[in-house]
Amino acid sequence: MLGFLLRLLPFWVREPLLIAVGSVLGARIMYLAVQDHDWVAAGLGVVFLVFTAIRVHMVIRALRARRNPGPAATADGEVVEPAAQPQAQPQPQAQPQPQPQPQAQPQPQAQPQLQTQPQVGTGRRGAPDAPEKEPNAWGQAAAAVAVFGALAIALWAAPRVLPSDYTAPRPASCTDGEHEEMPKAYRKEPRAVTGDELCKALNRPDLAQLLGTPGERATTASGTSNTAPLTDEKVAQPEAEVSFDTYTVHFSATYNGLSIAQYVKLMKFGSEKDVRTLTVLGRSAVFSSDHTMKFKISLGGGGTGGPVEEGPLARTLSVALDGKDGGGYYDLTVWSESGALPDDSALLGVAEKVLPSIPDRSAR
Repeated sequence: MLGFLLRLLPFWVREPLLIAVGSVLGARIMYLAVQDHDWVAAGLGVVFLVFTAIRVHMVIRALRARRNPGPAATADGEVVEPAAQPQAQPQPQAQPQPQPQPQAQPQPQAQPQLQTQPQVGTGRRGAPDAPEKEPNAWGQAAAAVAVFGALAIALWAAPRVLPSDYTAPRPASCTDGEHEEMPKAYRKEPRAVTGDELCKALNRPDLAQLLGTPGERATTASGTSNTAPLTDEKVAQPEAEVSFDTYTVHFSATYNGLSIAQYVKLMKFGSEKDVRTLTVLGRSAVFSSDHTMKFKISLGGGGTGGPVEEGPLARTLSVALDGKDGGGYYDLTVWSESGALPDDSALLGVAEKVLPSIPDRSAR
């Protein structure tokens, strides 16, 4: 159906349209093929470009034919040789006949009679056929502009008209935890925020850029309102996590009586590495490194999961809940499956953007 509609278009509208579409699609497919190293897509892009080159050659031939006064160009750009005109053949001229000699006896002279004989080849030829009127070039140009304008409007409106399944994937969003049943520890702690609030503070549009990986989109984002382990569910510890292709960021708040100064002393007896104290937003803070844990869970067959193994190295920035360092802290942890870590400055930049956006519950 589309091919039939294209054939109905005039030559000077159809061919520029095919050239424009073929060149754009061919260049776009080749660009994506080079990025993805897809040889099948590269071959398809070459087909589009070859098709476009053939169309360009046809248009050039048609333009040359229109400029040449000899051959005539049809509406489809085909060159037609002019029909051979019949040429008049030269007629032989009549030879003069010898006149007889007069006799001695006088004869009455006959009056000469003028006889007209038709001359061969002197008849008027028929008038040549009037040349067909060529299409208006300005009208064809206006039609081409109208077609291109319609295509541009269609491409612009397609993402707004088509369902969201056909649009570009959006970053992961945090789940709504308003109806989640909160543990008793949150009702006893006036400062405690929920895991959903931590997730919304962490899942910023510029989080990937702050981590040094601009252009990445969050693949998962979640928040839970948990309690700290080994506290008999008496200490609130909400958590949030946002994952990208490169890094995973874990954010938690622990509402206990442990200050950063006391936490640093405990690190000396633990396995934390590269401990470095500093101040963030006027609060006491400390950098530390430790390995994550990796374990496998068997979902069938009656077998048990594998043993707990040491995972990739993680970098954590712990910041006091307030400037007085009266107890409690935020933990901002980053790791990757490859083991690569961003600079401490990147993690510090994330903390300076995320911490001020957390709801202040100190007056509750």
